[in-house]
Amino acid sequence: MSRVFAYARVSTVDQLTENQAEQIAQAGYSIQPKRYVEEKVSGSVPTAQRAGFQKLMDRMEEGDTLVVTKLDRIGRDSIDVQLTVKRCAERGIRLVVLQLGNLDLTSSAGELMVKVLAAVADFERDLIIERTQAGQARARAEGKHMGRPSKTSESDRRLILERLSAGESVSSIARAFKLSRATIINIRSATMQVFQGQQQGSNMMASAPA
Repeated sequence: MSRVFAYARVSTVDQLTENQAEQIAQAGYSIQPKRYVEEKVSGSVPTAQRAGFQKLMDRMEEGDTLVVTKLDRIGRDSIDVQLTVKRCAERGIRLVVLQLGNLDLTSSAGELMVKVLAAVADFERDLIIERTQAGQARARAEGKHMGRPSKTSESDRRLILERLSAGESVSSIARAFKLSRATIINIRSATMQVFQGQQQGSNMMASAPA
């Protein structure tokens, strides 16, 4: 005889799982207390690393049904959800998600739904990456600094270059400004690259036909 289990998850100790239990009961599922598992763990943790979920899966057998309220209860992202669904399907366990209209994700319709949701998630992730890259390119074009804050100010770099030009050693300047030798060398290299780029641009303009 098939059994019905339920899994509820919250992210912090201050949150409660009662709402999830009520939603499952209102959907018509009568879960015995010993078959109802609740876990307080971050949604960023993969299901394979959730102790409560793993113990639940160890107890379940072929023909059983697992009920959850939302898709994010069984995976931290679309890939993790797909792995959980695959695991249940391989063991003959039905996986029902109330959020999706009591859809069994191990059925043909459920499998299609998982693929669609995964495609949407991938599309959204690509959009985020594209927007981030466009924002970075715009910031660079506007002359804004990207990455970690610089260890030196513009005036510091100017003084460092002046002392390098005067023949002072890298080690001496590094000690004076309390910086690493690598930082001083990077400042010198960056300045040389800018100078060389300007020189190349000037040469190209000079050689261009009138």
